[in-house]
Amino acid sequence: MHWKMEGAPERKYTQPDAGLHVSDGSVVSGYASLFGKRDQGGDTVQKGAYAASLKAMKVAGRQVKMLWQHDPTQPIGVWDEVREDATGLYVKGRILTEVEKGREAAALLTAGAIDGLSIGYRTVKAERDGKGHRLLSELELWEVSLVTFPMLPEARVSAKGDLPDADFWRELAAVFEDASQSLAKR
Repeated sequence: MHWKMEGAPERKYTQPDAGLHVSDGSVVSGYASLFGKRDQGGDTVQKGAYAASLKAMKVAGRQVKMLWQHDPTQPIGVWDEVREDATGLYVKGRILTEVEKGREAAALLTAGAIDGLSIGYRTVKAERDGKGHRLLSELELWEVSLVTFPMLPEARVSAKGDLPDADFWRELAAVFEDASQSLAKR
């Protein structure tokens, strides 16, 4: 069974496991999503789930946003590299320490107070297995956040050392408005 879901981006949170290693305090990298691993919400992302979204963003000249705790009003850096590989969705970017929240995030990463990565996305295609879990085969990736509690425990940052454009915020606002109207009709 396939279906298409519309609405606000989904987010993933859970209790973190291992810590984070930071050296320069501004360059971060890691896997924001791992293929074939069931998260604590019961979802499993399949290989290739991000391909169409990443291609569409590249064609449109847009980037995946780096946010603080999924808050669209708190961009804290730039993802310079976002790609799928055999393992999952790999990201590498720079925390902008010129931004107040970026300085705070860098300090928290360095201290080991946070170490999670989490994705904000919209499900485009998914199916349910016989146990009620979702197999996510196509996702529209919106953002990757540095978070305290990622939904996938293995989604960790390893650190080594342009603010969002107006179109992104308009699109995000439209998604939230559509979701709000849908909920109001129920």
